[in-house]
Amino acid sequence: MGKHPTPSASSPLASGSHAIADGAQPMADGSCPLADSRCTVGEQFAVLREEIRDLREQVSTDPLTGLSNVRHLRLMLEQEMERTKRNHQPTTFLILDVDHFKAVNDTYGHVVGDKALQHLAELITAVVRKIDIPCRYGGEEFGVILPSTPILVGIQVAERVRKLVEDSPLVEGELSIPLTVSLGVETYTQSSRDSIEELIARADTQLYRAKQSGRNCVCFASKHTVNKAEVTQSEKDALFNQLDEDAADVNQPDSE
Repeated sequence: MGKHPTPSASSPLASGSHAIADGAQPMADGSCPLADSRCTVGEQFAVLREEIRDLREQVSTDPLTGLSNVRHLRLMLEQEMERTKRNHQPTTFLILDVDHFKAVNDTYGHVVGDKALQHLAELITAVVRKIDIPCRYGGEEFGVILPSTPILVGIQVAERVRKLVEDSPLVEGELSIPLTVSLGVETYTQSSRDSIEELIARADTQLYRAKQSGRNCVCFASKHTVNKAEVTQSEKDALFNQLDEDAADVNQPDSE
């Protein structure tokens, strides 16, 4: 029988190197696949996994407000529209714009303007449910996806957002800066044939109507008011009980 070759001094086996054979992978818990306590591959894998998670979050998150960005909004809206086709539960979409936001920037500066957007993001988050998806659409515009939500309930959610913003000025030092928003509401049902672009455009049309109607109001297509029987009182109670619980959770002080 031939002799097995002896590892050279430069060989990983001889030198004590932590090199891993081709195809070897770190274990699921991040430990070394060779069970070598000196191996740093597990640590490197954990760092890499964390960096990937951070990158995914950066790709989908607006850095100023911490809400989802428009890219994530479109992805999630597409998913909810597909879900509507499967389970016949409507998806409602809100789009809102800060009224006279240019005046806020011109009067108080862009730093305060940014704080106003952050303040608004917090207010929106306080109103909507955990399953809802608030997003910064761009500039001073925001969008909110309301899964499994009929239009009439969506209109009431929009009104709650509008009222909370009106009642919650931005406090900056000794300044109390009033803010208002205009909102447009649209819905996607099982019978809808809209694309994402068309649904967003219809909501944007309602937002434009709100602006033209004097701002600080909610607008929606009049066709949605004719069939109020589509939303039962029990459905409204279930939704708004959840909204109240979520708002209470937001306002709870952090535990020590």
